[in-house]
Amino acid sequence: MAELVTNQITKCFHGKKVIEDISIKVHDKELVCLLGVSGAGKTTLFNVISGLLQPEEGSVYLNGNDITGQAGHISYMLQKDLLMPYKTVLDNVALPFIIKGVPKKIARQKALSYFIQFGLQGTEKKYPNQLSGGMRQRAALLRTYLSSHVKQEDKGGIALLDEPFSALDTITKSGIHRWYLDVMEKIQLSTIFITHDIDEAILLSDRIYLLTGNPGRITDEIVIQQPKPRRKDFPITEEFLFYKKKIIETLGAL
Repeated sequence: MAELVTNQITKCFHGKKVIEDISIKVHDKELVCLLGVSGAGKTTLFNVISGLLQPEEGSVYLNGNDITGQAGHISYMLQKDLLMPYKTVLDNVALPFIIKGVPKKIARQKALSYFIQFGLQGTEKKYPNQLSGGMRQRAALLRTYLSSHVKQEDKGGIALLDEPFSALDTITKSGIHRWYLDVMEKIQLSTIFITHDIDEAILLSDRIYLLTGNPGRITDEIVIQQPKPRRKDFPITEEFLFYKKKIIETLGAL
């Protein structure tokens, strides 16, 4: 089980508020999107949630425990995959275990046990430049998952993904969307992700938080009622267009 709550988070830089009074929830095995214009403070909020930044006000709770300002409890993947080009895929993925002091041989064995689940079998000895964009993203997502305090025998956890699919072409992105939803279900993962792609947010999310203003504040929460995975014709339905229109209006893009 993994549930995340932020309670009235406010963060300032040089005395100026960047985000203010941010309260959101991510329930167990839920995929939540943070959607907003550039400069609204989405990445700042992620840095607070992950423990990389200490907020001026507010708290972050994971499963009821206060983890404000404590890094290492939540997986965090930046926009770029940041795979090390001189290491094999297996050694890239095993890195979180090695950093925690696990001997390299055991670290590789632990990481390897996830390769089939993440669709990475056959890539163990390859280098990042030998992989497609989609496969690199799978490797990066697995490394992100293993970087949090999740034991090998455990499932669950929270992942923060900052525009994880933005560098992929449309066809590859569609495939990795389906793949990620499948992986989330298998390992019982909860996810909150940032995107600027409204269609992507509607297609993937259980709920969407809209972040607007300066400082950034949550101005709306949209619940997507359509079950996942979404049917193929969902993007051309009236329901989809209703959600999209509401989001665009709230973000001030009309």
